[in-house]
Amino acid sequence: MRVLFATSEIYPLVKTGGLADVAAGLTTALQQQNHEVTVILPAYQEAMRHLDSICELAHFSIHCCSTEYNVRLLRADSDSGVTLLLVDIPGLFDRPGNPYLAEDGTDWWDNGERFGLFSRIAAGVALNQYGLGWRPDVVHCNDWQTGLLPAFMRLLNTDAGSSSETDVDVRLGLPRTIFTVHNLSYAGKFSHALFAGLGLPDAWWSPEMLEFYGAFSMLKGGIVCADYVTTVSPTYAEEICTPPHGFGFEGLLRECAAQGRLSGILNGIDTQVWNPATDRYIPYTYSVQKGRVAQKERNKNHLLKTVVAADVKVDGSAPLLSFIGRMVEQKGIDLLIEAIPALLDETNVNIVILGSGQKNYEHEILNLARLHPHRVFVHIGYSEELAHLIEAGADIFLMPSRFEPCGLNQMYSLAYGTLPIVHATGGLKDTVIDASAENIATGTATGFVMLNASADELRRCCITALELYRKPRTWQKLQKTAMSQDFGWQRSATSYQNLYKA
Repeated sequence: MRVLFATSEIYPLVKTGGLADVAAGLTTALQQQNHEVTVILPAYQEAMRHLDSICELAHFSIHCCSTEYNVRLLRADSDSGVTLLLVDIPGLFDRPGNPYLAEDGTDWWDNGERFGLFSRIAAGVALNQYGLGWRPDVVHCNDWQTGLLPAFMRLLNTDAGSSSETDVDVRLGLPRTIFTVHNLSYAGKFSHALFAGLGLPDAWWSPEMLEFYGAFSMLKGGIVCADYVTTVSPTYAEEICTPPHGFGFEGLLRECAAQGRLSGILNGIDTQVWNPATDRYIPYTYSVQKGRVAQKERNKNHLLKTVVAADVKVDGSAPLLSFIGRMVEQKGIDLLIEAIPALLDETNVNIVILGSGQKNYEHEILNLARLHPHRVFVHIGYSEELAHLIEAGADIFLMPSRFEPCGLNQMYSLAYGTLPIVHATGGLKDTVIDASAENIATGTATGFVMLNASADELRRCCITALELYRKPRTWQKLQKTAMSQDFGWQRSATSYQNLYKA
């Protein structure tokens, strides 16, 4: 099948979070299953720096929000065989740094216009409006940045002149659309002025269509207008139909589920990039098949030399806890900050933390590192090399997220024998099996599951894990079970393939 995969980021061209890894892993797996995959994304300054050979396919102008924009459609190839199609609008995307945020950490003031116009152009590509001589069978959209793509396709279908959108679909063989929600908390909400500037019909400013509590939501556009809606784990698909996790969309999503057009497909991970047997970022490779999990101890020593100041002495034999992620409330970073002092008092653990986010949380984490320089080690920012080294060298991975649509780091941790402590939510619940006595006896346990998101529950789970850590044979059994799990993208890609065909 021919698939147009619309995304606002893809690894390694541009990455701010898990969407980039999903876009890379899923499209590569689909390509390997002999589908013809084209990824369409904005031509960010950062993305263009990664590409060597680029050719122009089309050049045109388009009017949006009282401005006439010159647009180029550029083609590039990737190592995976997936075709890259870049939408080049210099006034909107040729900017340094983060694709969504200005230098001061606030949203770009024109994000709505940027991604609204990107979606409009991607819809034109899907309908072969720009003379590319190619039309996909399926258009796969992701998160609010591409939420208006199905809406624009519906609008263009109606403009085709038939009295029935279904008749137009049949007559023109128009692509079907799938919209994947990676995180429902980002609704892409904007003003009525932008709604009008994008040329959306007045009739669509209604609760049944795009209006959302006095604004309009690009994410809602994807949910309402796509033929099918997916999210990134089965449990999250259930959770988002309830008020605690629905962010105001729960009624709409319950309706989608009742119509049979909502499901959850668990994300995968790139098992070539995240593989302790071949990882180019770690000094001592290991695998469960070769029985060399003991190499983790050598990686731990290397990690500590990397993150600890030269004049600081540290107990390298102590259990090493780790956290990698955004320092925001969703990820439970405040729970970790609250739990750390008690953990340091009650146990002999060391803790390594990699991430960035809200400045108050960054400040509190750095303050803990200053108070405990021999035991708490912090790197503010992101480093791919350090992330891999932490997974290979740490003993336990902490992921106390209040909600987690899927999560990737817990799956990386399982692959590396770094047993995760997670909250029973979303994809965390779907991927980690608690180390209860029964699950250990049956050989199914892979980590530790918090029943509620609180600092006390996190501390309790850590102490339970450390009790088992002091039983080497049991711990190694847990590690080997964890490392034997298959979370490769082929399984997820097969599920999407079946959905595309349906």
